[in-house]
Amino acid sequence: MDTPSNDNTAPQAVTPAQEALTVLALNTGDRGAFDTLAESDVLVPVPDDASEEDASDPTVVALPVLEQSGGEQVVPVFTSEMEMADLLPFVSRYRLVPLGALASQWPDADLSLTIDASSPHGLTLDSEGVRTLLARPQS
Repeated sequence: MDTPSNDNTAPQAVTPAQEALTVLALNTGDRGAFDTLAESDVLVPVPDDASEEDASDPTVVALPVLEQSGGEQVVPVFTSEMEMADLLPFVSRYRLVPLGALASQWPDADLSLTIDASSPHGLTLDSEGVRTLLARPQS
């Protein structure tokens, strides 16, 4: 008799956003890949200090800012729960946000965005890159 296994390590389907990140790892000038990213939803971890009211308000997105060695500030976002768990396993809450809309509201401050930071296809953009390569008008 075969016993079914609960193998949670089975390969996950690759999302269009992850495919776009892989393309950009090979060709940083691929506009189509940036368009695909901008049209994708990303997971934005909700900071621990965000109130429950802010965490559930669809008009507010509290950005989780991490400070890198050297003082650079970066906001991590992810293309899947698995990617998020690889880097931030302790995160219990997140928001699903259209990346293009997030980028169109990106602050002018020197704040970088990193997508799937712990994966081989991760991408980090400075604030100007976020606004010029990913920002899309909100509909």
